[in-house]
Amino acid sequence: MASPEIEALTQALSRLPGLGPRSARRAVLHLIKKREVAMAPLLRALEAVNERLVTCHVCGNVDTVDPCGICKDARRDPRALCVVEDVADLWALDKSRLFPGRFHVLGGRLSALEGIRPEDLTIDALVTRLEQGGVDEVVLAMNATLEGQTTAHYLAERLERFPIRLTQLAHGVPVGGELDYLDEGTLARHSAPEGRWGRGQPRKSHRNSWPIPPVLLCAGHAKYAQPCRYHRRRWRNL
Repeated sequence: MASPEIEALTQALSRLPGLGPRSARRAVLHLIKKREVAMAPLLRALEAVNERLVTCHVCGNVDTVDPCGICKDARRDPRALCVVEDVADLWALDKSRLFPGRFHVLGGRLSALEGIRPEDLTIDALVTRLEQGGVDEVVLAMNATLEGQTTAHYLAERLERFPIRLTQLAHGVPVGGELDYLDEGTLARHSAPEGRWGRGQPRKSHRNSWPIPPVLLCAGHAKYAQPCRYHRRRWRNL
């Protein structure tokens, strides 16, 4: 039987994402066996992060300095801005090293079921950054979910008064994916023409130039990329 302190450590680790009780128990045993080379450095790293952890007032990233390292990096293009839902999305895109610009973290996505409204996100801070000038393109890197696409459409309406290029991440067949295993929404997105958000040009009328999001298509209409009357009315009311 382990001591209360070891049990408390195991329970604390089991609450981390991806770790259950058994995985946490194995991690604790590893830390105990490798106390000098594993536990001590881990404690020092946790203490250092806990003391210096801050949220960047510019983009909303989590770092140990404010502004964060991304905002202070002079090699990044300040004219390109990528909007993401969460810090995890920012880290994933930054790790890929495919986007040369800077980021803006919304802190979530719009959700009527969860009661998340536009005021609960950093949308006003995004508008303020654009009002300061210097941004030519905004990439809406929202997740391909109903809430994510709803958030993207809301942002597009809020940002249409700015003379910027409004684009989004590509959606479709992943590398190595087989068509037989894809859902109707993915196939509809993949078969639609490229550049649906203006082909890199300033966006025109929202309701006339944008297609219906595939996530709002019913199964019977998704493969034709055409919504039924109910889903068309639902999209217009977003």
